[in-house]
Amino acid sequence: MRPNMVTTTLPWLLFTLLPPLLLFTKLEAKVPAIIVFGDSTVDAGNNNQVPTLVRSDFAPYGRDFEGGKPTGRFSNGRLVTDFVSEAFGLKPFVPAYLDPGYGIEDFATGVTFASAGSGYDNATAHLTNVIPLWKQLENFKDYKNKLSNHFGITKAEQILQEALYMTSMGTNDIVLNYYLVPERSIQFTIEGYEDFLVSIADNFVVELYKLGARKISLGGLPPIGCLPLMRTLFFKSNKGDCREEFNNLARNFNGMLKDLVSKLRKEVKDIKLVFSNTLDKSLQIIKSPHLYAPQKDVPVDDSETDHDFDN
Repeated sequence: MRPNMVTTTLPWLLFTLLPPLLLFTKLEAKVPAIIVFGDSTVDAGNNNQVPTLVRSDFAPYGRDFEGGKPTGRFSNGRLVTDFVSEAFGLKPFVPAYLDPGYGIEDFATGVTFASAGSGYDNATAHLTNVIPLWKQLENFKDYKNKLSNHFGITKAEQILQEALYMTSMGTNDIVLNYYLVPERSIQFTIEGYEDFLVSIADNFVVELYKLGARKISLGGLPPIGCLPLMRTLFFKSNKGDCREEFNNLARNFNGMLKDLVSKLRKEVKDIKLVFSNTLDKSLQIIKSPHLYAPQKDVPVDDSETDHDFDN
């Protein structure tokens, strides 16, 4: 990993991993598989198999992955979900469902249905001809059938109920489908559009539950006002500054997702649902990177790590 990646990617990964890891470690739950839905942050190569320009199957992507080859991950190496998989004692990477190099035995311990460029809103995926959320869910149903045919219904249901489901999406909805393309901004106020997206998230989680999911980590938005695209399009005279109005939009959306998690915990029997918030820690890293620079010969102590899943 190159030095510039160490000071930005690694801390973000650690804070992203903590909520789902701590929850299921605390519950002493067995996690036989990692099952993933979302966008480019968790797409391991599904877009390689669809006719879209939103791809990363070329250099310099993958330069730090095994063999130094691009896999379709929008990263120099592994993704957050790959690290989560390894942390649970599973394989060190989660394969893409549409990758022809893998089969159901590989997918039994982890699979991602994510597609770069997608979001909660199906219209977002249509802008770049990628895999919308409804299709990701259809692919999951297909996966479920293959799992049952291979292992038997009882074993397949056990895997699905004990698996950890991770989601990471919403950025493309706000950035691409609201601010860059005028269609949704004509139909909705930004507050109304966020309500619309949260209603989709609600239906999606409930549908996942009906299909067997019980342990779900619902990912929030990052600081979208710090994205190079947003800083360029909505340029301010203070060079390099993040656009806090967009970070506040992300913060508001995350608050709505957190409220959704609280609601579903009360309404849905036996669901173990957490909200994974990377926004505030990511902002802290962006604004004070020197605090997170790695130092040699400094032992890591995680004995005081804590997270409150009830708030």
